[in-house]
Amino acid sequence: MTNKFKVFSMFDGVGGFIVGLNRANKIAGNDFYKTTYTNQFEPGRKSQDAYEVGLVKYPEANHSNTDIMEVPNSYFDEMKDNGINMIVGGFPCQDYSVARSKKFEKGIEGKKGVLFWEIIRAVKHIQPKYLVLENVDRLLKSPSKQRGRDFAIMLAAFDQLDYSVEWRVINAADYGRAQRRRRVYFFVYKNDSGWGEHINDNYSKPDDINNILELDAHTYDEYIYKEGLFAQKFPIKQVAYKGREHSEKLSLNYTRDDGSDYILDVSDNFTGKVWNTGVMRYGQYFTVDTEPIRENPETLGQVVQVAKEAFVKDYSNKAEGERAYTEYIDNYVIKDEERLKKFAYLRGPKKLERTSADGHKYTYAEGGMSPFDSLDLPGRTMLTSEGSVNRSTHLIKQDDKFRTITPMEAELLQDFPPNWTKYEKNSDGEVVEVSDRMRMFFMGNALVTTIIKRIGEQLSVIDKKFN
Repeated sequence: MTNKFKVFSMFDGVGGFIVGLNRANKIAGNDFYKTTYTNQFEPGRKSQDAYEVGLVKYPEANHSNTDIMEVPNSYFDEMKDNGINMIVGGFPCQDYSVARSKKFEKGIEGKKGVLFWEIIRAVKHIQPKYLVLENVDRLLKSPSKQRGRDFAIMLAAFDQLDYSVEWRVINAADYGRAQRRRRVYFFVYKNDSGWGEHINDNYSKPDDINNILELDAHTYDEYIYKEGLFAQKFPIKQVAYKGREHSEKLSLNYTRDDGSDYILDVSDNFTGKVWNTGVMRYGQYFTVDTEPIRENPETLGQVVQVAKEAFVKDYSNKAEGERAYTEYIDNYVIKDEERLKKFAYLRGPKKLERTSADGHKYTYAEGGMSPFDSLDLPGRTMLTSEGSVNRSTHLIKQDDKFRTITPMEAELLQDFPPNWTKYEKNSDGEVVEVSDRMRMFFMGNALVTTIIKRIGEQLSVIDKKFN
């Protein structure tokens, strides 16, 4: 059986999307998703460790370590020729405002958010049926002076290529996982796909997309609350939180056929509201502030126990494994009193006098947090600073000792297999161990792979039903 979807993983990291989709194959069918191309490049770093982990985990894939901004169009054309029909990726969150050249020519290159435009470039050449993307949830409110503009630009860019976008902010702990990690997920699909045509038939497809009249704000209620991909796999309460709902055309002056004028107008003039759930079709978006129907989460204590069992299992003798585990954990116990005091200070309340760049003095206040992380709750959001002495670093207490979490525990908080990032293949072709600090950095950048698994499962249902 040939693969139903051949996948290109952009901004691949250490393969979180691949892990999730491969797990979805257990329900979708063993050959449903197959990632055949990846691109991973860490700017500003001589060492490309995440890419080198990918070489170990998926040696059969076509891996690229070239800056995505430097790859030629032929790179994407080759993918199209080789059957790539789905793109996934967790792209960096930056400034997506639209730039103009010094000669005031119009263009759609972001000032800093150029990496998103690389997704658009890839879409233009590959013409995938679907995309699944991930970003930080603050994207929906950025920038602070024109909230929602960056996200609206993205919606307009996909609309211009004849795609629809469904989105949802998902906190992994709300749906049973062991980390309180909020991220916005996009499901992007071609309007002429089977799913797109189904939505056209059952909701609304304008006769002339360039003269679409503004639809009622509740046109897509059934889709948002019940029928959409996210509604099916991540159930929500069937009423808007505090009545927050909104519908609006992305641009009141231009349509997708007006070239760069459309996106420039959105960049300059967008003033709409964007909530945590919604859908955009044919230039109009419908959005609702929704509440999850929560599932009982796993806890940090359960993660610690699973990590211990995985460690001990590698030893033929359980008693030997237990002894080795005790010695291993001792490496993460904080024995330096000054370091403990530093953690106590960072996690405690404080008021600090600071001076701004223009000389203005102000007081910076920070509330206190628990002196250590509860093993009875899901973990907090991991950041790339996890491996350092930092306010955000997880600190746990066991047997009256304080310690940081291990790389394996960090991997399990993101639903990766234990020791997923332990080895990399360096530039000399040698398989070597990855440092703990780098493994923590990987996990701070990663996503909760079970969320992708669930998205992949529901996407397979949609595609099989409406192919």
